[in-house]
Amino acid sequence: MTSLRAELAKLADGLLSDSVPGAPETDFTISPEKVDDAAAVLRFAAKSGLRVLFWGGGTHQGMGNAVAADVVLTTHRMSRVIDWQVEDLTIVVEPGLTVADLEAQLQQRGQTAVLPETAPGATVGGVVAAGLSGWRRLRYGPTRDRVLEVVLATGDGRVVRGGGRLVKNVTGYDLPRLVVGSLGALGLIGAVCLKLWPLAAAQGMVEVADPRVALSNAYRPLAVIETEVKAVVYLAGTSEEIAAQAERLGGRLISGHRWPDPPTGRWELSLRVPAGQVPRFVDRIGSHGWAYQAAHGVGEVRFAVEDEGSGELGAMRREAEAVGGALVVMRAPADTDLDPWGVVPESTELQRAVKAAFDPLSIANPGILPGGI
Repeated sequence: MTSLRAELAKLADGLLSDSVPGAPETDFTISPEKVDDAAAVLRFAAKSGLRVLFWGGGTHQGMGNAVAADVVLTTHRMSRVIDWQVEDLTIVVEPGLTVADLEAQLQQRGQTAVLPETAPGATVGGVVAAGLSGWRRLRYGPTRDRVLEVVLATGDGRVVRGGGRLVKNVTGYDLPRLVVGSLGALGLIGAVCLKLWPLAAAQGMVEVADPRVALSNAYRPLAVIETEVKAVVYLAGTSEEIAAQAERLGGRLISGHRWPDPPTGRWELSLRVPAGQVPRFVDRIGSHGWAYQAAHGVGEVRFAVEDEGSGELGAMRREAEAVGGALVVMRAPADTDLDPWGVVPESTELQRAVKAAFDPLSIANPGILPGGI
């Protein structure tokens, strides 16, 4: 092991970093400045049997099975905008750029990447790898639909590219679809091309009594979000359009958008079910007095609990799975018995084959996916 440390130290000369707050203690924390550097480290790790944990902003590290790592590879030095085609509504960025910094730059030209609104410290690479979408996906669709191209340093140290920077490009291997939601199990995202959207001229919110009725009455809302406190319809368009929408909804128009902060607790969970099932699960979660956020029309309820309870989460997971959904643990105490994913999907063997194609020795975030992939 001493010789391995010496070889890795020589390879990573100038890329070594202090340990990252929140990350597990390992012999090495490495911060590459470009994707080729990351690929070289991964090649060495694969040859040497070293397990590598990828780390961006650390905001989604509670997802999936815990990773036992020998090396932490961070992306904080890979945070540049590579190419921004304002007229074409596309941008290519490195993975370590934070969502907050990206959106701040885009807003100067009246654009948005429609990434999660309440995760400013998250990195673009982390959001894409975790497959997370913002509240506005009711109107604009999920993040995976806006990832046009990906550059990936694979687990065996290759640099591969998939997709294309043209919005209508459909040629080649659909690497972006594989990478979104892979949680780093295929390798490290080195760059990503995102489809952008223009910001609307006006934005507003309307509090409503019944979000289910409001969803039916609103015309293309950005989001209909219910919490344990209130329900709000989020609107965008011209001033006249959103004023007419507010009148139709029967509520007072509040200028601008104020997104609810994610519920926090010892357990933070994401219930994902068919959209029509959301009201039933909201009623159940609300009956326990748990803090929650329900995205009506989308099919997700985020909620938090302080006590796992007497099997209630397990029972809710089984009910969600019975209707084709899932209960995913986003954050939990280290000693919890609740599996992060639930039932292992039927596609597990296919996922293992895909993992093997990109990371044959399983050194990239090993075991993080369902089934320990």
